[in-house]
Amino acid sequence: MRDEAESVLRDDPVMARLIDDHDPYEEPDWSEYERLCISIINQQVSTASALAIRERVFDVLGGDVAPETVLAADQDALYEAGLARSKIEYVRNAARAFQENDYTRTGLADYSNEEVINQLTEIKGIGDWTARMYLLFVLERPDILPLGDLAVRRGIEQLYADGSELTRAEMREIAEPWQPYRSVATRYIWAEYESD
Repeated sequence: MRDEAESVLRDDPVMARLIDDHDPYEEPDWSEYERLCISIINQQVSTASALAIRERVFDVLGGDVAPETVLAADQDALYEAGLARSKIEYVRNAARAFQENDYTRTGLADYSNEEVINQLTEIKGIGDWTARMYLLFVLERPDILPLGDLAVRRGIEQLYADGSELTRAEMREIAEPWQPYRSVATRYIWAEYESD
């Protein structure tokens, strides 16, 4: 998919430059639950803060981030690692949901993007943004454009409007030629935004 996506995206000169400048696929092979926890940690905090909190939380869990270890972990230790009380509740809600249902790539393979979002957002603490991160990073759906993500919006504005504010409708219009590979384009936008 990546080669096919890049050939489509190279028709956009801005994307062509990003493809030459970045490799946004250098990410560890997280488990599905682990990646969901990362998205919960990342909610409404800066990239740097999220990374620091994630490292400390994963240390508390002994590097074994699974529903069982999160449910067994000491709540105060998670809080001292930087995880807000609400987010402790959210990762635990997600842990229980994972024990009860199959949210793996295989388990959700036959569900549409909207059906996945509906299922995930039934878990308290999982909103639309987190569900879209799951579609993009875990299920690797090829055509997700998460305009609820501040870095994506700021990245598009910097790359396509010299930092001027754009409406979401204008952003969708910019992203139209990237279909059906807007997920891949999003990864490049993040890579560029985080490199500044």
